[in-house]
Formats: sequence, structure tokens, C-alpha cells
Amino acid sequence: MRLHSLTLQAFGPFAGTERVDFDRLGAGGLFLVHGPTGAGKTSVLDAVCFALYGSVPGARGRDRSPRSDHAPPDRRPLVTLEFTVRGRRVRIERSPRWERPKKRGTGTKLENAKVLVLEHADGRWTDVTTRPDEAGQFVGDLVGLTLDQFCQVAMLPQGDFARFLRAKSDERRDSLERIFNTRVFRDVEEWFKGHANRLRRDVESADDEVRSVAGRIAEVGRSAAPELPEELSAWAAELAAVTGATAVDAVPVAAEFTGARESALRALADGQRTRARQDRLAAARDRAAGLAGHADRRAGIDVRLDAAERAESVLPFLRARDVRRTELDKAELAVADHLALVSGLPGIGPAALPSAEPADRTAPDEAGPARPQRALRAAEQERRDELARLDLLRDDAERRRVLGRSVTVLTTRLDGTREEAARLRDRALALPPRAESLREELRRVRDQASQVEGAETALAAAERRREAALAHDRLGRELEDAEARRHRAVDAAQAARDRALVLRERRITHMAAELASDLVENGPCPVCGSVEHPSPALPSGEGLVSAEEERAAQAASDTAAVRRSEAESAVAALGERRTAARERAEGRTAESSLAEVDDRGRALAEARAAAGESRRVEEALELLTAELERARTREGELSRAEAEVSTELDNAVREHGRLTAVLDGARGDDPGLEERIARLRGEADLLRAAAEAATARDGAAEEYRSAVAEAERYRADARFSDEAEVWESAVDEPGRRALRERARAFDDELAAVQAALADPELLAADGPAPDLAALAAEAELASAAADRAVAWRSMLEERARRLTALRGELRSRMEGSEPLLRRYAVAEGLRGLAAGTSGDNTDNVRLSAYVLAARLEQVVAAANDRLLTMSDGRYELRYTVDKAAGDGRARSAGGLGMRVVDAWTGVERDPATLSGGETFFSSLALALGLGDVAAAEAGGADIDTLFVDEGFGTLDEDTLEEVLDVLDRLRDGGRAVGVVSHVADLRHRVTTRLKVVKGPSGSRVEHTG
Repeated sequence: MRLHSLTLQAFGPFAGTERVDFDRLGAGGLFLVHGPTGAGKTSVLDAVCFALYGSVPGARGRDRSPRSDHAPPDRRPLVTLEFTVRGRRVRIERSPRWERPKKRGTGTKLENAKVLVLEHADGRWTDVTTRPDEAGQFVGDLVGLTLDQFCQVAMLPQGDFARFLRAKSDERRDSLERIFNTRVFRDVEEWFKGHANRLRRDVESADDEVRSVAGRIAEVGRSAAPELPEELSAWAAELAAVTGATAVDAVPVAAEFTGARESALRALADGQRTRARQDRLAAARDRAAGLAGHADRRAGIDVRLDAAERAESVLPFLRARDVRRTELDKAELAVADHLALVSGLPGIGPAALPSAEPADRTAPDEAGPARPQRALRAAEQERRDELARLDLLRDDAERRRVLGRSVTVLTTRLDGTREEAARLRDRALALPPRAESLREELRRVRDQASQVEGAETALAAAERRREAALAHDRLGRELEDAEARRHRAVDAAQAARDRALVLRERRITHMAAELASDLVENGPCPVCGSVEHPSPALPSGEGLVSAEEERAAQAASDTAAVRRSEAESAVAALGERRTAARERAEGRTAESSLAEVDDRGRALAEARAAAGESRRVEEALELLTAELERARTREGELSRAEAEVSTELDNAVREHGRLTAVLDGARGDDPGLEERIARLRGEADLLRAAAEAATARDGAAEEYRSAVAEAERYRADARFSDEAEVWESAVDEPGRRALRERARAFDDELAAVQAALADPELLAADGPAPDLAALAAEAELASAAADRAVAWRSMLEERARRLTALRGELRSRMEGSEPLLRRYAVAEGLRGLAAGTSGDNTDNVRLSAYVLAARLEQVVAAANDRLLTMSDGRYELRYTVDKAAGDGRARSAGGLGMRVVDAWTGVERDPATLSGGETFFSSLALALGLGDVAAAEAGGADIDTLFVDEGFGTLDEDTLEEVLDVLDRLRDGGRAVGVVSHVADLRHRVTTRLKVVKGPSGSRVEHTG
């Protein structure tokens, strides 16, 4: 895979549009990406990853959006990458999610991530896809690497591999699993473990079920279950057979007891029936005597019912007569009331009124309708006729009232229109001078508000310089402390090394004396084998040095060397950080940067205040201009309205006068037309009501006389001497119903008593009473004995049935558990083999560790090809399945140990003891080796453009040359290698460079060479 070009817009620190020409940079094979700390060197590599995979590697991708904070709000973030892989030229244009200002109104709108993949074929670019998921699948299939694998193979991040070099087994396993995608083998281990655990739980569950069934058998059969599983079947069979035989023997015994119980119960039932018949016969005789004494009362009920039935036929007519009398009373009262109301009406004299005296209630009225009633009707009709004439004038009255209100309203409107027009003329003359004053003020504040963006940029830059200046001072103090610690560590390391060398030299010098000290008389010499020792060597005055003392001194020397390396690395890191902080501060001190921030803050506050004032003045000017326009428009409208209202008022006044004259002639002596209409309608209604009341009174009198005659006729027909006798004999329906019920109950009871006295069964039972107590005692004893016998038999039968069923269930459970045991044995064996705990796994290495160990072995072999050159043949990495470096866990926990072999001393060292420069080129060799193996693992994808990111500042001049030679050899086959570093010396050694320049408004790139 070869990169051709990269275009960035509003991405990371790049606010504008920047283009990186990889064809130009890679023409010489080796190129340098350099620039100050924080300029955006790594962001160039992030852009490559984002274009390919839509994500930024590491924590940077999770922290925030890759869109540039320096770019204008409406500038779209975009990354375009053009590359060739497997002979296919591809271009990818990708944008992340970002918020842009709305085109209309205020606020922002969220734009989703977008991608466009094109391929160059047949001389033109053709679209491949615009969907992010399809783009990811396309890149994955074409490149053959995941994002993590691509970063490890093409980016070579040195910090990651330094940690990988010193990592523990678990941490190294996580990295290798992520790169080589061997998680499947860990999943196989987990699956074997989970499968064996599930089968073990199934076996335990099956055994629990067998034991549960055995426990139920023991509970039912009253027998303890055996402990051995193989004895359970025979025990259950024997228990079921014995219980079944006992149940069969219990059947005839229980039958004897149940027969005796049935005989005793029959005797008791016969005695109880006889006693009941005797009691019923005695009760019937007593009740017959009692009923004979109430015969007279029974006859009186019939007489009372007959009188009540006759009275019931007369009462409706008596009640109807009373109702008619009440209606007549009400009609006479109504006539008197209405005559009092109409007697004072105009044109109504005493002769026209009907009589107010009560009508004759005994003799019929033969005269027919009275003449005064006809006079009332005639007076009513006169008033109705006049009402009809007045109704015709109501529309004119309503129109006059409307015109009166219109005159008032129009007069008020005309006055208000004239006043408002005068106010608007004054307002229109006063507004133009105020508008001109606001325009002048607006021009002033706009000039001041235009400086907000520049002030914000200046303040942000000043704050960054202040933070950098403060960090520079703080790092200076920390660097002084680190230098002191480094000096102490160097002195201690040198002293420990000198002591270790002195003790080794003394031990070598006195090796003969050490051997002589172990000689015994007549014992063979370990050197020559002689049993004679004529002149054994003697130690000097300093004495012998033991092997333990030598090893302790060497261990102390190694520990001091590690501390020295750590102290040197800390000094180098602090120096780089302090240099970067000085560059970011741009020559400012802490005091001057604080003063600058204060000045920039005040300037920004003033500009922002002016911006707020500008908006306020703009709004005031817009309101004032709109108000002036409205005033002029309204003034014209009021002039037209004044003329229209004046004309309408004159017409309304003339019409109102004409209608007033007409209505005054029609109302007569009444205050108004409506009052006259209301008076006439009221008089007509009173006259009609008086006539109707007189007619109703005459009808009520006639109906009352008819009701009196009919009531007298029905009383005589019912054989009552007078009305009082009727009311005395009357009984309501519930009373009559109660009398009939009493008569029927007496007759029914008498019939029942007579039937009982004639019953042959009761007559046959007449004699001595049976002894029920003795019969009941005998039946109770027989029932208790039979119940115990039946319960005993049922218990035995139920026990035999349950034992037979449980025996079958036990056999089924035991047969079902055998396949589970066989499957569990196989699964447990495979689990132990994959986990490294089985005896068949002689190395005690887990399956996943074994696979990763093979990959690590390949990585170490590939890394050593370059490490020998970089270290001038001194260092070599060695993979070991023993305990990992710095890790006390057993091989089965990882088996991914790594050691460094030092050819100068012949000693294997922990990678943590390497110095900063040694760690860099060792981790670089490891990164290159891991990249080769990972590329082969991913299908042999060719990576023709590599990047080595940082770490060169820890190398001395000679080692830097050796590392560059190794990187230079990576160019074989046309490969381009980019070195990402801010080390100044590399700018003289690498002529083709991409410089990243940072500034307050964002970063930019420059090509050199």
C-alpha cells in the first residue's frame, strides 16, 4: 500500500486546506516530518487513519471530534486520501460529524459523518460507495488490516512498543491478541471451561435428582437409603415388593370391619325412623285439638272479606266525587282572582263581568254561556287588533334606537380621529432627528465591535503563552530536581559497578585459595584429582570473596543501573517538555504573559461590550424607523376616515328626526311604543284568562253534580245503608291479602293434620319407643373400627403404588445420568488440556498462550535481524516460556516472557534495565519485526509507506546513524519511510522534509527538498 497525497481541511490543528504530497516526499525513500511540539505532526498520521477507517487511533479518537477549533464555524471538516494498494488506485473523501451554523435564523445544525470512495479505472474516477459501513468493508477487504493492525504495521508508534518491550505477560498478551486477532483461541479456552462447568452442573443436578428420588423412597417406605449408588436399585425393588404384598393381605381384613359397620348403621337408622314417626303422630294429635278451638275465628274471616270486597266496588266513585268537589273549589277561587284583576281595566264595567258567587252544586245550569263572558272576549279582541297595528311600527322604533347610538358613536369617533391626527403630525416631526442621532452612534459602536474576533484570537494566544511560560518555569524547577537525582543515580550506579568489578576480580584472583579452602585430607582435588595437597594456596590479607557476595554486588549494580536509566530518561523527558514549553511561550516570561493576558482580556471585554451595544442601537434604530413609517401611514388613513365619518353623521341625524315624529304619534299617552304594546298585551291576556276561568268554573260544577249522583247509585247497589258504613267496611289490598293468607293457612294446616292422623305408617309405629342411645353407641364403635381398618389398607396400597412409581423414576434418573458422566469426563479433559492444567499438557501452557508464543517467537526473530545492526551486535532479544520479565506468574499464566541478551557481558537482562536510547532502538526493532509478522498474518499486505513516530531524541550520534541505516534499508523495493520527530540533527541528515508550522490561527504544512 503506497500513499500518494493527503488533503486536510478544518481537521485537527489545520484550520485551512493543507495538502501533503507523499509522492514527492517518498521519491527519495526517506523523509522527515518535523515541527515544534503541538504543531500537528501526529495529526497528519491521524488524518491518514481517519480517511481509511473513519476513526482516530488511541485515546485521541475517544476524546473529541477531529474538527479543527481554529476553523470558521461554517467550514466543513474534510480529509481526502489517495493511495494505491494491490494495483488499485483509490481515493477516499471523509467528513466527521460536526455542527454548522443554520443558514436561516440562529443556532446550529448537526451534519452526520459522510464518506465518498472512488476508484481510478479506465482513465477515469468512478464511485464505489457513499455509505460508511460499505466503505469500512471495502477498505478492510482491500488493505487486509484492521485499524489497530494498520497503526502497528504502518505507523510504528515507539511509545507503545517501549511499553510492550517492558510489559508483563498479561499486558503483552492483550497487545498480541489485538494485533494478531487470536482472541478466538482464548474464546476456545473459555468455551471449554464453560462447557465443562455446564456439564459438571448437569452431573451434579442429575445426582441430586437421583438422591432426591431415593430420599422420597426412604420417606415413603420408612427405610433409610444406602450410601452407595449401586445399591439403590436393589433396595428400592425389595422395599416395593414387601409393601405390595402387605397391602394385598390387608384387603380381606378391612372388608370384615366394614361389614360390621354397615349392620350397626342399618339398625340405628331403623330405630331413628321409628322414633320420628312416633313424634309426628303425637304432634298431629296435639295440633288437631288446637285447630278445633279456632273454628269460629276462621268463619269471621270469611264475613270480613265479603264486606271488604263490596266496599272496594264503591270507594272509587266516592273518591272521584271528592276530586270533583276539590276541582270546583279551585275553579271558583280562580274566577274571583281574575275578576279582581280585570275590574279596573278601561272599557270594562260591572255589567261586563261574570258573577263571583259560588255556583249551585246541586241543580244543573240550564242557561249556557253567560253574556258577560262574551263581553270579556270582545274587549280582548279589541286589544289584540291594536297590538297587530303597533307591531308594524316596531322596526321603525328599532331603527331609531340604532340611529341614536350611531350618532353618539360617530360623534365620539370624529372627535378621537381629529385628536389622533394632531398627535401623529407632532410625532412625525420629532422622529427624524432622533433617527439620525442613532445612525451616528451605530457607526461608532460597529467600528469598535469589529475587533471582537481579533481580540478573542489574541486572548487565546496570550493564554496559551501564559500557560506555556508557567509550565516552563515549573518544568525548570522539576528539571533541576531531576538533574540532582540523575547525578546521585550516576554516582551510585558507578560505585555499585566498581564494587561488583572489584569483588569479581578478587574472587578470580583468589579462586585457587577458594578451592583450597574446600580441600580435605585424603580427599581428591577438584582440579587435579590428587589426594595429596602439599602446598595449598592461601588467601591474601583481604580475605576470600564468596559467590553469594559476588552475586549480591552484581544485583546491586543492576538495580543501580536501572535507577540511573530511569533518572536519565526522566531528565531527557523533562528537557524535551521544557523546550516545547519555551517554544509555545514565544519568549514571554510568566510575569509578562500574565500582564499580556490581562491587557488582551480587557480589550476583548471592551469589544464584546461594543458588540452588545451595537445590537441594542440597531434594534432601537429599526424600531424608530418603523415607528416613523407607521405614523406617516396612519396620518393619511385618519384624514380619509375623518371625511367619511362626518358624512355618515349628517345622514344619521336627519333620519333619526323623521322616525321620532312618526313614533310619538303612535304611542299615545304611554311613555313609548314598547310600553304601549306591553300594556295592551297584558290587558288582553288578563281578559282571556278571566273568561276562561268563568267557563272552567261552570264545567267543574256540572262534573261535580254528575259524580255525586253516580256515587249514590253504586252505594245502594252494594247494599250499604250509608257512606259511613262503606268506609268502615273498607280494607286495603294488603289487608285483604293478609286475611286470605290466614284463612288458607288455617285450611292447609287442618288438612295436613288430618292426613297425618290417617297415615298407616304413623299408625303402625304407635308403640314402645326404641333405645337410640344404645344403637348409636354400637354404630359409633363399629364405624371407628372400620375407619381404622380402611385407613390401614389404603395407606398400604398408596405406599405400594408410590414405591412402584418412585422405583421406576429412580431407574430412569440413574439411566439418564450415565451419558452425562461420560460427556463430562471428555469435556473436563479438553478443558484441562486447553488451560494447561492437564497432565497431558507437558509444558503447562494455555492454548491461547501457545499460539501467541509462536507469534512472539516470529516477532523476536524478525526484530533481531535489525537489532543486531542497531546495537552494533551487542543486544539480542530472546523469547522465553519461563516467567515473564518483571512478572512472577507461572508459565501457564502467560508463557510470553522476553529477555535481552547482552553479548558484551553474556548476561540476560530484563528489558526494563535498558537505557533510554537502548530502549528506543530495541522497541523500534521490535516494532519493525512485529509489523512484518502482522502484515504476513493479515495476508501479506504490502505496506510501501511507513512512519516511525518520535523517540530519536534519546539516541547518541553513532546509534542514530545505525538506526537510520536500518530505516534506509527499509526502502528496498521502493518503500517510503517517514520519520516523525522534532530532533534538530535529523534535519541535516534527511533532506526531504515535511515541516508542520503552528500559529495562533492554526497549523500549516511546508514541503522541503
